[in-house]
Amino acid sequence: MQQLMAVALAVTVSAGAFFCVPAAAVSASPDDGLDAGYIGFRLLEAPVVRRDDPRALKYIVDHLKPGTTIERRFEVANQSDTGREVKLYAAAAKIAKNRFVFADGRTPNALSEWTSVRPGVMVLEPWEKAEAKVTIRVPKEAAPGERYAVVWAQNETPPDARHNIGSIMRVGTRVYLDISDSGEYADFRITKLVARRDKEGRPSVVAHVHNTGKRALDLQGKLRLLDGPGGLDSPNRPVTQGTTLPPGGRGTVSVDGLDERLPAGPWTARLELESGTVKHTLSARLTFPAPGGTSLATIITASGPGFWYASAGVLATCGAGLSLMSYRRRRASTGQA
Repeated sequence: MQQLMAVALAVTVSAGAFFCVPAAAVSASPDDGLDAGYIGFRLLEAPVVRRDDPRALKYIVDHLKPGTTIERRFEVANQSDTGREVKLYAAAAKIAKNRFVFADGRTPNALSEWTSVRPGVMVLEPWEKAEAKVTIRVPKEAAPGERYAVVWAQNETPPDARHNIGSIMRVGTRVYLDISDSGEYADFRITKLVARRDKEGRPSVVAHVHNTGKRALDLQGKLRLLDGPGGLDSPNRPVTQGTTLPPGGRGTVSVDGLDERLPAGPWTARLELESGTVKHTLSARLTFPAPGGTSLATIITASGPGFWYASAGVLATCGAGLSLMSYRRRRASTGQA
């Protein structure tokens, strides 16, 4: 479901300073497919310490010490001509097979049990918007580690005389919460690049990635092919999104949809990958194989701003020194958060 955006006032809570989310920052469903739907959901504020983190514009992402309480305001909108009752709640989520997976219904986990949403129910007139608040209270005895959940807004349409099948629609935002008394560290490494052609001759490029940090990563990026036969260049192609690597995890991201008329090469491939403020680039020389085959690229250079580290309210990025970072908003979800 598409997440609506609006201007909100900044507030200050026990976890630190917050700022409003700009109206221009529009969010969509977890797979980035746009669908207006009937219910809109958007965060209204986020910590100043993550202002430059584009990933934090989409989700509730934070790093807290045990015993900390935080609050976030969000807005729910009825995007229809019919009045709707919307239930608000938090439920479990996890990372499985390098995907962010939400649990069925109201299935709980530790993070969802620390999370409360007020009000629990709101009745919205046609095209009406209303604010709600999510509060996360981390117990003093909470063990270190990253936890996952989803804050949901749910509307149910029961069967009636005209429809013998009811429906449940829910939108929301992911929650990535890291608990630790020490600093926060995020980074990854691109370990290899592989050129492929399927049996029908369609080319693709697959990057193998290792999450070397302590935070989950939502990978995105782009690939460009340069210096091909006869000086050919290929325009930027986006990395297929949806890969979420847990701390220490390994996985792949692919660049599909390349023109099947591309000559074998060799090509210079320039890959840019990022998750939030962590960005890395890689240049490699590759040649596409015959249909049904794979070919390992030869890495030329691998570079990037490097790790992202936060401690005691100060963030550091390699190559940029110590700097104050901050955080914003965004994102709704349907079928998958």
